[in-house]
Amino acid sequence: MTITITLNNDCIYNLDVSPALTVIEPILQAGKISSSEQQLRLEINYEREASDPRELSEIPEVRLWFVRLDAQYPWLPFLLDWKAGELARYAAMLVPHQFSSKEGIQYNPEALEIFLMHKIFILSDWLHQQNIPSPARLKSFAQILGYELDDAFFAMIKKSNS
Repeated sequence: MTITITLNNDCIYNLDVSPALTVIEPILQAGKISSSEQQLRLEINYEREASDPRELSEIPEVRLWFVRLDAQYPWLPFLLDWKAGELARYAAMLVPHQFSSKEGIQYNPEALEIFLMHKIFILSDWLHQQNIPSPARLKSFAQILGYELDDAFFAMIKKSNS
């Protein structure tokens, strides 16, 4: 079941995250976190000049809206549809990057590492609170962003949570 949050210019310009709240809050209240894993997509209907060559993640207003959303739901990557590319797009909204016609998106390596580790810690704590096993999920999360995390790292996180 795909869940969609639809954005438009008004939402973006006003930093209005209510379209996300109206989708995410019922999931939280119904306790359907686990069944909503990797089901969320964001449809961005951002109108711009036809001559504007920028990708959405290069538009400051769009990026700022995503920063606002991330502040509201820092664990949101758990719900994003990773297979549909939503995690990569979400990361692009929050991590400095460049586009290459040959290689696609090229994240700033240090910024991506900080983003990844920040999300690993947030997701680890949040998944623990939700009683959802996390190491395999977090390893997959890291792999999508190009990182391999060792089991010892997760053991250390688990130990620090005790």
